[in-house]
Amino acid sequence: MENYIIEMINITKEFPGIVANDNITLRLKKGEIHALLGENGAGKSTLMSVLFGLYQPEKGEIRKNGQVVQINDPNDANALGIGMVHQHFQLVEIFTVLENIILGVEPNKAGFLKKNEAREKVMALSEKYGLRVDPDALIEDITVGMQQRVEILKMLYRENEILIFDEPTAVLTPQEIKELLEIMRGFAKEGKSILFITHKLNEIMAVADRCTVLRKGKCIGTVDVKDTTKEELSRMMVGRDISFKVEKKESKPGDVVLSVRNLSVPSKIQKKDAVKNISFDVRAGEILCLAGIDGNGQTEFVNALTGLEKASSGSIILKGKDITKASVRERSILGMSHIPEDRHKHGLVLDYKLEENLVLQRYWQPKFHKNGFIKFKAVREYAEGLIEKYDIRSGQGPETITRSMSGGNQQKAIVAREIDKDHDLLVAVQPTRGLDVGAIEYVHKQLVASRDAGKAVFLVSLELDEVMNVSDRILVIYEGEIVGELDPKTTNVQELGLYMSGAKRDVIKEIEDAG
Repeated sequence: MENYIIEMINITKEFPGIVANDNITLRLKKGEIHALLGENGAGKSTLMSVLFGLYQPEKGEIRKNGQVVQINDPNDANALGIGMVHQHFQLVEIFTVLENIILGVEPNKAGFLKKNEAREKVMALSEKYGLRVDPDALIEDITVGMQQRVEILKMLYRENEILIFDEPTAVLTPQEIKELLEIMRGFAKEGKSILFITHKLNEIMAVADRCTVLRKGKCIGTVDVKDTTKEELSRMMVGRDISFKVEKKESKPGDVVLSVRNLSVPSKIQKKDAVKNISFDVRAGEILCLAGIDGNGQTEFVNALTGLEKASSGSIILKGKDITKASVRERSILGMSHIPEDRHKHGLVLDYKLEENLVLQRYWQPKFHKNGFIKFKAVREYAEGLIEKYDIRSGQGPETITRSMSGGNQQKAIVAREIDKDHDLLVAVQPTRGLDVGAIEYVHKQLVASRDAGKAVFLVSLELDEVMNVSDRILVIYEGEIVGELDPKTTNVQELGLYMSGAKRDVIKEIEDAG
């Protein structure tokens, strides 16, 4: 008989209108990396939240080393050596990195906080595992990629032996993902046991020992990764074959829709510009992608482009009109749609109903309001149409509180709202973050359809496969500057990686200096 460090037996968890986990059994061996795969809303995060004590199941039991345990809250989970990196970060934005990591387990002597001791431990962990962070930076000032590192360090700081990673690579760059997978292998060799929720089949094939697949709240089966394929896993996950190639015709660029000239944007953290003198055009009927390693100015640039931050110099022209100082609504009315990088901070009002979020950009239009009053029937009908068209899964349909939905379905709601809105320019930042392969396939088709309908699409992505397969042109940003323009048909991932790391820029500068 196998020895399992964790067993979740016949777990059932229900929410209003939905059975999130329907009689699921999952067993984790000591020292293994066990992947948990499923569509958005399949019940993966719910199952792990039960293990971490955030939810109590209606039925079933949890065993550790063969003994039944009761996990009433995350403190119980931590006491049992269970740690969790959440998909949506559990961080206090006005606290520093260090304060967030030690929160709840602060080292003290006679009631006095021993912060230096904590700092030394955090820096030693970050050095050991290559998770470089600034312990004194405020969470609200660092990128989502950095916030992910803080979440991982929180777990390491608590010396947990069972590690739950909920979509840990969703916001990381390819280089960071490679490093994280190496770290996970190192954890397993040290005897730690890992539960790894991901939508990325390549990562499962690269690092997992076994994989359990969920579909619509039910367990489809557990397989040994070495004995399966990506195609078989995707078929188990969505119940049909998935195309991993983006089908698109040759682009036919038309008039310039967006023109950016000599744009610079200040950094919130340093006393210099995060974006330096950027210029480019995006035309109707093309997908232009801005590629780069996270933290090279993409966030600041997009914030200036969409009206969330002010530029320090330069201009932004949309359809011939200068919108450099325009408000977010003015840009929206003029024809800009925006799928934001951080869906919680800039994409949704989490305590609103789904239907209310789906009309956030349009509720003032005559279709949805009359004489200052919202036409609720029209809002409901519109929301129901989008929910069906975009397969947004929610327990109570349009009336579902958005916070209760899975991260992937929250993302689908934003994608649906922004693509369906009448737009000339679609700014799509990490549009497939946290989506399963079926949903990614659908979003890519929608981006291409938007392009083919004569819209301009400005894509910002950290996913190299997405950059190469979806875009018609690629601009590479490094340290706030555009360092190259590439054609996805004639370049390759290796060359793109060299530009993203700044190596190509350095070579070009050396040649110019020598000349």
